[in-house]
Amino acid sequence: MQTTETLSQGLKREYQVILAASELASKLEAQLSELKGKVRINGFRPGKVPPGHLKRLYGKSIMGDVVQQAVNDAQTKILADNNLRLAGQPKLDFPEDRAEMDKVLEATGDLKFSIAFEVLPSFEVGSFEDIELERVIAEIPAEDIDQQLKDLADRNKNYTAREEGAEAQSGDKLTIDFVGRIGEEAFEGGTAENVDLVLGSGSFIPGFEGQLEGAKAGDERKVVVTFPADYQAAHLAGKEAVFDVTVKAVAAAGEVAVDDELAKKFGFEDLGKLREAVTARVKADYDRASRDKLKRALLDALDKKFDFELPQDMVEQEFSGIWGQIQAEQNASGKTFADEGTTEEEQRAEYRRIAERRVRLGLVVAEVGEKAGVKVGDDEVSRAIVERARQFPGQEKLFWDYYQKNPQALAEIRAPIYEEKVVDHIIAAAKVTDKTISKDELFKAEDDAADA
Repeated sequence: MQTTETLSQGLKREYQVILAASELASKLEAQLSELKGKVRINGFRPGKVPPGHLKRLYGKSIMGDVVQQAVNDAQTKILADNNLRLAGQPKLDFPEDRAEMDKVLEATGDLKFSIAFEVLPSFEVGSFEDIELERVIAEIPAEDIDQQLKDLADRNKNYTAREEGAEAQSGDKLTIDFVGRIGEEAFEGGTAENVDLVLGSGSFIPGFEGQLEGAKAGDERKVVVTFPADYQAAHLAGKEAVFDVTVKAVAAAGEVAVDDELAKKFGFEDLGKLREAVTARVKADYDRASRDKLKRALLDALDKKFDFELPQDMVEQEFSGIWGQIQAEQNASGKTFADEGTTEEEQRAEYRRIAERRVRLGLVVAEVGEKAGVKVGDDEVSRAIVERARQFPGQEKLFWDYYQKNPQALAEIRAPIYEEKVVDHIIAAAKVTDKTISKDELFKAEDDAADA
């Protein structure tokens, strides 16, 4: 096999490959010889089928396998000889001349083809001691735990029907039917029956609940509201709607004390144990927010630290995934770029920058992980699958079987675990200082535009 480099431009490579007809014939004869002892053909004893007959029957089929193997061998040889790593699937180009390919399949003509691909960039990982990070932390206010316990009690209130003719007050639970109309037309999603609504909960459109205060069981009311301008259903956003509401029942909330009895309802020994559990849950939220901000800061630092040429096929694939999601969201919401004060051209440029960042950071994480010998154990993957399966009660086995039978899905479980372990490795080598901030600062939403 003869391989000749015909292009070396940045990360792009192209090679011309020639496999002589004599090599093809040799490989064909070897395959036919192996087949001779296995094939059963009427009129011939086992192992006595003439080679010429076998070639007429199976020659082209076998040569198809020989050509495929030649392609695989050429790719392996090129990568090994030149110490290259593929960034994506290679592109193959075979002769378009049918007669020329027929000669190849008959092993009477040389096999000539080109193979083009992009390679992964080479870069030095180096040390991370020059990376300085702040780990932001916040103290959990005692009143937050008190509020969590109160909310827990409020969600477990018992409601008792008010006496006939009693007017609904804030905090009461109403059972209602309603039909919503814009103009004269009822709109999709605007009709429901036997809906429980706690007045003052803010769970309905702004202005809806206040118009039902003072209502009695059996009342029929017209509730007029305007959907918010940023309402998720674009066809309703900013429009006025009229709801015909029938109040079927009015119930008053009973008091639920935050005490040992409440704790026992949730399986805890006493209020102290319940408070510990609630505190642990809240702390986990604080720790997660702190970790997210630290990881974001680290990725920003890595993005600035590393600058190398990127495989454009990888960037294009990443961009296509992001852009497809943007378009799907626009189709669902009915909004356009103009509605958001921008243009498609500007957004394409911005999201291509995000795609480049993601590819760059992905390559850095992979290289750091390889150099550091980071591994993800099967037990870690199993625990992650179990955690996900718990979100689908009653379907745990189906969930488990799905991942065991789908290597791609299993890889999607393994990848984020690997990434987190690499992040831990880098953080351990970086200079990290703690900074105390307020709860509001800790949970302040970040701009998603630069997500890795």
